[in-house]
Amino acid sequence: MSETHTVRLSPVGVEFDVEHGETVLNAAFRQGIALPHGCKEGQCSACKSVLLEGEVDMLKYSTFALNDMEKESGHVLLCRCIAFSDLEVELLNYDEEILAKAIAVKTYKGRIARIEQLTHDIRGIEIELGSPMKFWAGQYVDITVTTQKGETITRSFSMANTPDQTEKLSFIIKKYPEGKFSGELDSGGIRAGAEVTVVGPYGTCFRRDERQGPLILVGAGSGMSPIWSILNDHLKSGEKRPVYFFYGARTRNDLFYLDRIAELVGNHSDVTFIPVLSHASDDAEWQGERGFVHQSVDAVLKQLAVDGQGDVHACGPPPMIDALQPVLFMNGFETERIFFDKFTTSAGATPAH
Repeated sequence: MSETHTVRLSPVGVEFDVEHGETVLNAAFRQGIALPHGCKEGQCSACKSVLLEGEVDMLKYSTFALNDMEKESGHVLLCRCIAFSDLEVELLNYDEEILAKAIAVKTYKGRIARIEQLTHDIRGIEIELGSPMKFWAGQYVDITVTTQKGETITRSFSMANTPDQTEKLSFIIKKYPEGKFSGELDSGGIRAGAEVTVVGPYGTCFRRDERQGPLILVGAGSGMSPIWSILNDHLKSGEKRPVYFFYGARTRNDLFYLDRIAELVGNHSDVTFIPVLSHASDDAEWQGERGFVHQSVDAVLKQLAVDGQGDVHACGPPPMIDALQPVLFMNGFETERIFFDKFTTSAGATPAH
């Protein structure tokens, strides 16, 4: 029987077991305890905490996420921690709502049921699971698939469907020049019918219930995936809030779901869709917003004078998120009302949206 240790979390008073060789973060996920996390690879510092008692070994990590001075002062990355004794850990960042709504991370078997070309570099896929998965709108999973040539690839993708669809998951995936998963979709290395393993759910950028003020949704590229889930889940909830749905793209050829969005806006007068094109200077027929999406968000927020009221969900590439953060702070939004998901390109074995 493998040796287990107990992890105590302060100041929340939660305890759970960690098995031999298991990271503290994975042990928490397995038992339905949603700790702060981002990359799960020791790269981002989202799970940085303080080790108050006990002994751990740290798997390989980036010193950008945890520098030597922090390590000397007892800071650790929970995604890299292997316990060698019982532990007491102080969480530096935690959200009681996240802890209360945690869902145990499980492994599911499934198959790719459909692959769809949405734009020249955006793909849609559907995965049918063998058993139902519970998740919140805005969360993601790790998908592992073996290509026709026998290479096994694992990547992280956010669900585009709503949580009431528990056995058929849909995803919106951006094709990157060096992206293995998306490249194999196009080359036929990953085909409809391929068996997959799905692990999840993960992520804290999910829709919150019963909140006041407008709902600000900002997506770009495959960031449409969780935003689409959050938007439709909100509408199904029956809650009445004004929704401002921004989507940033380069040209009109990079826009998709326009018919679905038009129908949705037509049926829900409280939803405003604001597409923003960054490379439409020579498109005389484009009547919508031009420039970068964070600039349009800034202009609309100033016009509405929301002064930090409401919730913001933003999903897309890091430059968009980095540009949006100061805009939101200058418009009065506190960090607890802002939910981000940065979609990064894959690097080596690092999962990526």
